[in-house]
Amino acid sequence: MGYRISVDTGGTFTDMVLVDEEGNFNIGKALTTPERISEGMFSALEVVAEAAGKTARDLLAETDILIYGTTRATNAVVTKATARTAFLTTTGFRDILVLKEGGKHGPHDYSYDYPQPYIPRRHTFEIDERIGSAGEVVRELDEAKARQVIETLKERKFEAVSVSLLWCIANNAHELRLGELIEEIMPGVPYTLSHQLAPILREYRRASATSIDASLKPLMQAHLRGMQSDLLEAGFSGDLLVSTSVGGCQEVETLVERPINTLKSGPAMAPVAGRAYSAVENMGGDVIVCDTGGTTFDVGLVRDGQLVYSRDSWLGPQWLGDIIGASTVDVRSIGAGGGSIAWQDPGGLLRVGPQSAGSVPGPACYGNGGNEPTVTDAALVLGYIDPDYFNGGRLSLDRAAAERVIGDFGKVIGKSPDETAHAIMVIANELMIKAIGEITVNDGLNPRESVIVAGGGAAGFNIMPIARELGCDTVILPKTASALSACGMQYSSIVFEATRSRFTASNEFDIEGVNNALAEIESELLEFKDSLATAAGAATTIEFFVEARYKAQVWELDTALPKQRLDGPADVEAITESFHQTHERVHAVRDEGSPVECVNWKGRISIQPFSPPPAPDATTISQNPAPDETRSCFFGGTERVSTPVFRGDNLATGDEVQGPAIIQEATTTIVVYPDMSARLSAAGDYILDCS
Repeated sequence: MGYRISVDTGGTFTDMVLVDEEGNFNIGKALTTPERISEGMFSALEVVAEAAGKTARDLLAETDILIYGTTRATNAVVTKATARTAFLTTTGFRDILVLKEGGKHGPHDYSYDYPQPYIPRRHTFEIDERIGSAGEVVRELDEAKARQVIETLKERKFEAVSVSLLWCIANNAHELRLGELIEEIMPGVPYTLSHQLAPILREYRRASATSIDASLKPLMQAHLRGMQSDLLEAGFSGDLLVSTSVGGCQEVETLVERPINTLKSGPAMAPVAGRAYSAVENMGGDVIVCDTGGTTFDVGLVRDGQLVYSRDSWLGPQWLGDIIGASTVDVRSIGAGGGSIAWQDPGGLLRVGPQSAGSVPGPACYGNGGNEPTVTDAALVLGYIDPDYFNGGRLSLDRAAAERVIGDFGKVIGKSPDETAHAIMVIANELMIKAIGEITVNDGLNPRESVIVAGGGAAGFNIMPIARELGCDTVILPKTASALSACGMQYSSIVFEATRSRFTASNEFDIEGVNNALAEIESELLEFKDSLATAAGAATTIEFFVEARYKAQVWELDTALPKQRLDGPADVEAITESFHQTHERVHAVRDEGSPVECVNWKGRISIQPFSPPPAPDATTISQNPAPDETRSCFFGGTERVSTPVFRGDNLATGDEVQGPAIIQEATTTIVVYPDMSARLSAAGDYILDCS
């Protein structure tokens, strides 16, 4: 087998991971080029090609699989750079996207405006038709009026069309006919039908998902096909896969039909990597995965060895943003990364983020014109970073510029440069601790009973004090931590989900209807597998889930089905008991006297086209290495500390470093705080003891 390459384009850095035939990892990092993404990708390719002793073209020619992850879709949505999209819905329901879900943080807070809908109301068009909840035709589709609407869309030069009719999940005839009319009147204009993309209850979520997907199609179809063409011209002839938000990857042709699945696809891969690293180190199945990049701090979970999924992923703040509506790996993000900017609010309090210096101009120490203090500038001033060995020496940092912006900001808040830099790190820590608490404690997971897997180029600056504050004794920080999401792609499978809506309750369970829905789901999953060239002979698993709730509850919980089909009352009782256990784990209560309502049914197929690298043999050898140098660092208090510095490539398996100390890897720096320690495992991971 040839090489495998994975690429993750972030807001600041583009990460590339090369895995050779022996399973060895090589990492290449380059600054992301927002104007032309391919430039940053090929710059990172040059780095890994050099490590392999080949030219970039020869390396691509010998690569069997390339997995590409991109933030292009997310950035387009956030910056409102998507296609000019029309929204078609049933007459009388024009305000679905306007009203959203009606929630609000602080009901009496009037300091911000009502949020704008994803598609402006003036771009919403009503279709004269009506389907009932049982699938009956209440009012026939008025084709003449529908044609008039679509002709209007053509005249106004809309670039994409979103179609979400009421109760189309019970009867899709009207949506299908609208699709035919769009193809006839507006040939070549992409459109999305809601019953095909997200056949679920809750019309806002279905409409939001459909609108986001349709708006992304022109952009992402051009981007992905262009990327495919560029790689072919550069000598690549293997299989091109794209990472998705469900923690897997899919072929390009599948993704161009469902580009919504590329949203948050990069962060979704970090838990995949975290699960793999914890398994290699035999650290258990409950993992908190922290990915600290240049722009954001992302937190995900692994519970009992399984990824955690959610249908509550929002682009922007909850209720104020736009919900994705599709199932995604549950990852929470905050604006607290290496490039996050420190500032003082009107009340005189020190803040960090969410504004980021990004890659252009970047932190002041990058020397590209940045003039505001960032977390990376603070780490440089504190002595944690070697300015001549950043990114393996490929990027030289300007220490004087960092000292200048930190010093100037210190005058504003009345602190010395060291105190200012340390305060910036502490505030960033608190933001990250809060983010971890929201996805763990608030969702029924005790951080003290979990291991942390830390990744991202900035992870090593402060993960140890964060872990100690949370009560986590152990952190796994791989040598490949700086490219955690790209590494996750190397452990990922091809993943596809299919959903059907079939409402029923445990006290009056519709076994036949549910089995029909499960059969339709399985048929769609197998059809997807048969369409993939890379799936031939690959190991495949299929899982089924139900989104269920107690009667009168508003939100559902994903509950695994014990069987792929239901044979009788005993299977219904098994589903009910599985939901009770899930509800008790999340909310610490079970209500056995309440009927369980089953809303949506979901199937997930996982196809593993290649085997992940094998785990090395463990070692119990422990030894204390000699430092390569010493450096003056500040860890709080009143004085700087002469701190030993170790080069990661000079450490051997079993070496243990006592804090305070600095461990320098080519693409990340690990700060071992006083009274803590780090040990290099046989798998090439740093095991950090934070107790």
